[in-house]
This record gives sequence, structure tokens and C-alpha cells, in this order.
Amino acid sequence: MKKVTTWIALALAAGTLFGLAGNAQAEAATKQKVVYHINYDDPKLEKAALRNVQNHINAVGAENLDLKVVLHGNGLALLLEPDSLARLPKFKYANANEEMAATIDGLRIQGVQFQVCANTINGRNVNLETDLYNVEDADIVPSGVAQLAILQGQGYAYIKP
Repeated sequence: MKKVTTWIALALAAGTLFGLAGNAQAEAATKQKVVYHINYDDPKLEKAALRNVQNHINAVGAENLDLKVVLHGNGLALLLEPDSLARLPKFKYANANEEMAATIDGLRIQGVQFQVCANTINGRNVNLETDLYNVEDADIVPSGVAQLAILQGQGYAYIKP
């Protein structure tokens, strides 16, 4: 009787494991919609935030993610060219050095979209063509905070690293 009970317990455990594996596959088939929010200019924090984004991609797979990074206010420092800092006194940092640019390019290749606040660009006299690293018109949103609300309304999970 003890052997039968053991076999039944093993069969139930195996069935549970197969069920969990099936659930994991079903969850992986659904794309995660995620928005990361950056509005600070600390180079260490921005580097850590991009590391979080890469870790997220590594865990879920780029093909299973619709991931956006929304930048506004001081967060534009992430994409600010170091040569532009002297001309833009409202920023303390310009973090788009070679290392950060390589990280940003690597994330873009994996499908990450960087969305930049037009209010900040206009309010801080940022020149889109010369001051920001690899930002095009299609990357500009009217308002960073409004974009966060829009994306959350569309079911995006909000992450503030």
C-alpha cells in the first residue's frame, strides 16, 4: 500500500509540474507590455535602470516584450550628448558617453523604444539633431507624464527603477 501511495503522489507531482510548464509556455506566448520611467539624471542610477531593462529582456526574451523607456525632465540626461552640456545649463549631467551609447544601441536592437518628452525638449531648449543621442522625430511624445498614463491605460506595467 505504501508503494501505491508513493506512486500516486509521484504521478500527481509530475502532473502538477507538467501543468506548470504548460502555464509558463502560455504566459510566455503573451507579450509583456512594460514601460520604464526615467526622470532623474544620476549616471549611476540611469546605468542601473538600463541594466534592469536588459535583465528583464534576458528573463523573458525580447520576442516576448513590448518595452518602452519614457524619459522626461532630468531623465533626458541619459540621451544628452556630453558636448551639449555646456550649452544647456538646466542639466547637471550629459550621460550619453560611449559606454552608455553602446548600451542604448544594444537595447534598441532588442526592440526597446526610447520615448522622449517634447515638453522637456522645448522647455530646456534641447536641439533634437545635435544634443540628443540617436533620437528621431518618431521617438518624441508630446508629454512624458501623459505618455506614461496613456501606456498604463493600454495595459503596460509601470516600472520606476
